Amino acid sequence: MNNDIIDVEPNQRAESLKTVGWVSYILHLIVAVAAVVPGAQPSAALLIVALVIDLVKKSDAQGTWQASHFSWRIRTVIWAGVLYVVTAPLWIFIFPGWIAWGLISIWFLYRIVRGMVEMNKGQAIHA
Repeated sequence: MNNDIIDVEPNQRAESLKTVGWVSYILHLIVAVAAVVPGAQPSAALLIVALVIDLVKKSDAQGTWQASHFSWRIRTVIWAGVLYVVTAPLWIFIFPGWIAWGLISIWFLYRIVRGMVEMNKGQAIHA
């Protein structure tokens, strides 16, 4: 009987973290959509709030399928940030910078939407 309780508990934790996951994904989505829409101004503050939420709540998800989503979102933000910084010098020539940041933004949007789809199915996300 104790094994049943142990098996159910991670599922209950995963379900309780869905709200946190949705809040984080929606904040990421707002930034991601704004990044690919010409003239829109994505707010770095929203991204920072989402990242802090993910960093703080990640340990609560350990041992559940939600853990993969926390890691997915954290890695997505970190990689996007690194790629934006590395490609920033391309803005000297305008067009290459626009292309690079456009591709990074599309990749970021893809990762957020893919994560949302998998979380909606109640499944872990794999790279």
